[in-house]
Amino acid sequence: MSSTVQPDVGARRTPGRPRREGHDERALSAVIHLIDQGRPVTVSAVVEASGVSRSALYRRWPGMTELIAAALDRGRATIELDIDGDIREAIMSIMFGDPAAALGPSYSERRFRARMALVMQNPDVQQAYWKAHVRRRRAAFHRALSEAVRRGDLRSDLDLEACIDLINGVFYYQVVVRGARMDHPEVAARCCEAFDVAWRGMITG
Repeated sequence: MSSTVQPDVGARRTPGRPRREGHDERALSAVIHLIDQGRPVTVSAVVEASGVSRSALYRRWPGMTELIAAALDRGRATIELDIDGDIREAIMSIMFGDPAAALGPSYSERRFRARMALVMQNPDVQQAYWKAHVRRRRAAFHRALSEAVRRGDLRSDLDLEACIDLINGVFYYQVVVRGARMDHPEVAARCCEAFDVAWRGMITG
């Protein structure tokens, strides 16, 4: 993907007129359109594509880095885990269910790959995306694993953040390194086996 990010360093939100209805969606849609088209994501390009002024953009986001991070998460599904029953099964239902549903109905695999390429190109966007969006989605997994530890199903000495990295890393490796599609049966089977290996190392006894 050839999209480039050129954030305006030092640009910060300042007090101004109230937000106008629809500006947020238009700006976010413009950023996504630019990314999908492989075009540079700049302030001027977003202004032209959205019709939202520079001042209005900066009333909503401190800079382009934050705007792009918000756009990259647009359409992502909210992760919800039922922790009343079997924790392992609850995680399996999310990780090995419908890939489209896991990403979000309007969040294509193509956009997922574009997001990966974009954040790797720009560490500032990567950190903004992590702080504002990824950590929020990981909270559901953290609650689920914490509950499994409380029940005595998982070891009490586990580093839960490391466990979440390990489980999610299996899937990212397929897409980023292998270039595989998550809807292929053999890919799902490989991920399932890797998940089982990880889980066996996490359980008590």
